[in-house]
Amino acid sequence: MDEINLHYRFMNWRRRIREVRAVRYRERFKRMMRDGEVLSYQGNSDEVGCYVAPRPLSKGNSYFEVTIIDTGVRGMIAVGLVPQYYKLDHQPGWLPHSLAYHADDGKLYNGNTIGQQFGPKCNRGDRIGCGIYLEAFEDGQTTVFFTKNGKEVGTVVVPASPEALYPAVGMHSLGEEVQLDLQAEWGMAKEDGLMIVDSHEDEWGRLHDVRVTGSLLEYVGKGKSIVDVGLAQARLPLNTRCHYYELEITDAGEKCYIALGLARRDYPKNRHPGWSRGSIAYHADDGKLFQGSGVGDAFGPRCFEGDVMGCGIMFPRDYILDSGDDSDDGDSELWPKQRRVQNELYMNDEDEEKDGEELEGEQEGRKVGVFFTRNGKVVGRKEVAVPAGGFYPTIGMMSTGEKVRVDLHPLSG
Repeated sequence: MDEINLHYRFMNWRRRIREVRAVRYRERFKRMMRDGEVLSYQGNSDEVGCYVAPRPLSKGNSYFEVTIIDTGVRGMIAVGLVPQYYKLDHQPGWLPHSLAYHADDGKLYNGNTIGQQFGPKCNRGDRIGCGIYLEAFEDGQTTVFFTKNGKEVGTVVVPASPEALYPAVGMHSLGEEVQLDLQAEWGMAKEDGLMIVDSHEDEWGRLHDVRVTGSLLEYVGKGKSIVDVGLAQARLPLNTRCHYYELEITDAGEKCYIALGLARRDYPKNRHPGWSRGSIAYHADDGKLFQGSGVGDAFGPRCFEGDVMGCGIMFPRDYILDSGDDSDDGDSELWPKQRRVQNELYMNDEDEEKDGEELEGEQEGRKVGVFFTRNGKVVGRKEVAVPAGGFYPTIGMMSTGEKVRVDLHPLSG
């Protein structure tokens, strides 16, 4: 009888150990649904949804990543580290002993509901990573770093040991959805050539449902309706030194809904170039020219995979452009000086010279000649009034699989 009692006591002890371990390593989430690696928000946008991984970061698993599948209504997605029993109705980073990189504003929240400017905003298709530097452990402190698309954004030292830092994801608006990879790996590229992969991203002022990898733009939107436009707009407008740019269609995707053109700086992110006012674009799928209207005019041949499309402006010789953004003045790194290359596309202007102040006041609304090319040959030209701030190179895509390689300054020497 004593042996039987001893056996049952031993079995109960083993069961309780398993229960404790199960509780210790159980993932926690609220107002979220998990389907495999996909997390989706299930709240009503007034309440935060939060996921906490079952295990903390460690030497064997020091990094994780989240890929944004859908930004939903507001894109309020947060990626970071929290204590094991973090309150699930708060975004990671809001409460003490937690920190997180927030996609909607690019800020770092470190135990406070007020964030600090940290990195770029993140959109659909972007990968946000978070990890710890194993070689930087100090007494009671850990160096945490964040990445965007494999490139380090920044680091922060927190007064906590790695065993207290659990991967966490927060969401706060309808439609938000991410893919979670708790086994992701990351390492700094050692070769200079590899470090340059994302350098072209700084040339783009606005990216919506478009991912940048070097000079390659890839559509990452849903591609199901006309509101699923992916838009990429350059940070600087065309000017008399950089008056032309090109793209090569490397993958036409399902329908080759690719548009190349120019648009005002505040152009709607979910409208193809050419569809709304202050824009003009040559569309690859039908060869039509769209100018501030959803109805295009027959213009040139259709374009396919392998074709090179170009767009430029023929500026009058006395043209002065004020981009309206002083922060970009003199940014020679993004727009290299064109040495030994002359602009042969100036329009003839026989008017007498005017003083600088008078010219500067006349640029807005002044007409210029916008031209388009296909495989190095001019397709056509259109007289267009310049919007305030100038015309920005703008590319649109709208079907799954579309990819283009862009050169914003092909004439630079």
